[in-house]
Parts: sequence; C-alpha cells; structure tokens
Amino acid sequence: MAIKCVTHSGKFHADDVFTWAMLLYFLDEELSLTRTRDSSVMAEGDIVFDVGGIYAPPSGRFDHHQREYTGPYSSAGMTLNWLEKTGKVSGNAAQMLRDKAIDYVDAVDNGRQQPLMGSTCITMLIDSFNTGCQTKEDFDLAFHEAANTILQFISRLMISLQKKEGDRDKVIAAMSEAEAKESNTIIFEYRVEWKDAYFENNGSNHRTEFVLYPNLEGAWQAMAISPERNSFAQKRSFPESWAGLKDGELAAVTGKSDAIFCHKNRFIAVFKSKESLLSAMGEAGLIQG
Repeated sequence: MAIKCVTHSGKFHADDVFTWAMLLYFLDEELSLTRTRDSSVMAEGDIVFDVGGIYAPPSGRFDHHQREYTGPYSSAGMTLNWLEKTGKVSGNAAQMLRDKAIDYVDAVDNGRQQPLMGSTCITMLIDSFNTGCQTKEDFDLAFHEAANTILQFISRLMISLQKKEGDRDKVIAAMSEAEAKESNTIIFEYRVEWKDAYFENNGSNHRTEFVLYPNLEGAWQAMAISPERNSFAQKRSFPESWAGLKDGELAAVTGKSDAIFCHKNRFIAVFKSKESLLSAMGEAGLIQG
C-alpha cells in the first residue's frame, strides 16, 4: 500500500516542491500525493508537509507556518532533517543538499533572505512553473513538472557525491605521493573529482601547484591549483608568454608541435599528449620534483 502524502493545493513554492522530490528520491517505497487544503484528508495522510499547522516528525508532520514554530526551517529543511535522522539520507548527502539548495530554500521561504535578483536562483526557477496557471488542476500539473525538474537535480547531485566519495582516496593518495617525492604536480590517468577532497585535506597549504589529467577529447590538460577552493587566483600560473595562445602560436612558444591551448588567465594549458605537456612545463621551470 502506498504511503499517503499530502500537501497544499494551489500555488507552490520551492520548499514543498523540494520536499516532494526528496521523498520520491530517498524513500524506497510507493508514494501517493494529494494536494488539498481539506483537513479531513490531511488527517488520513501518512506524511503531511507545508500544510496542517503541525511539526511532528515521528507523526510525519512537517509544517512551519503555525505561530508556535519559531525555528529556521521550511518544510524542506524539516523533511531533510527527518530523512537524515531516520537513515534514509546519509550525512554527506544531507549536507550536500543543504549546501547546494535547502539552506537557501529555508532562508527565502522564512523571509530571512531575499531571492538572488539578477540571476535565476532555485526559488525563482520553481516559482516560474506557476506562471499561467488558472485552475487547481493547472497548479497540480505544474507542481509535478517542477518536482520532476528538482528530482533530476537531486539525482545529479547524488551522482556527483558518489563520484567524489569514490575519488577521495585517490586524491589523498596522490597528495601523499607528491609530498614523498617533493613534487608540485599531481597526475591522474583519468578524470577525477579532486577539488573538494584536495581542499578538505589542507590543499591550500599543500606543496602541489598543478593537476594534470586527460580531458574528454583525449588530450591532456594541466590546471593551476588555486590557493583556496573558490578562488580564481593560482598558486603558480602558466608563463605569461603562453597566455591566450593556441595551436601553432603556442607550439612556436613552447617548441611542442602538439600544443593546443593556454587560457589567457593562465590557469589551464592543453596539449595533445601528457609527455609534451610535462616537457613544456618542465622547460618553462614549472615542475618541481
């Protein structure tokens, strides 16, 4: 028998859409959803969110509109906390969801933060699905369209998390190897999600300055490592003489016929082969160890 879920009818917001998408993704059970403001239907629901005036996770109630609730969460944050506490969502997955969306959704829905004007933020994206709706049936259809969009978003986040967690040990091992060799370069033989693990393990103070790996076209690229996770600076940049050059121009400067590209801001360089890339970097005095 399906778990009966209930939320309010009519116009929707990011918190109720995210809640439904998270329930669909993380509860390994059949779910049904009724969108209504009928209290008798709510009373029969197994999970009632963003409506009903009750916050009681053990009873499956996740509303934040009642006067007696003074916490920071919307129905999305309430539901995510419950999913994590009951073991439906891992701690890492829950934190990624909070960092990427849920904390922001909670803050906007509860009036602690204004939507990010000048960009299409997640709350405005979801609100756009309400556009043009005239009837309850219109809003119901649009709600599920919005939820399907967010369901895909959550799915991609979880794939990204799985990849990062799978690559974490490889990144830490590569950092240790570079320390042992007194090298400023890390080389991966395939594409690795390295940044989070790198900076979570004191990458800002690590001796390495470049990461090399093959790109999607089979060429090899070197990335200049930034001093901090979200910085656009580089610990060490590629030579000024390489900046903005490509193909023959870059080949003439580096002496490597398979040179492809160096960004004008000198944070990435691409060559057809790993050997040429390493050779060009070595001759430019970029490589240590």
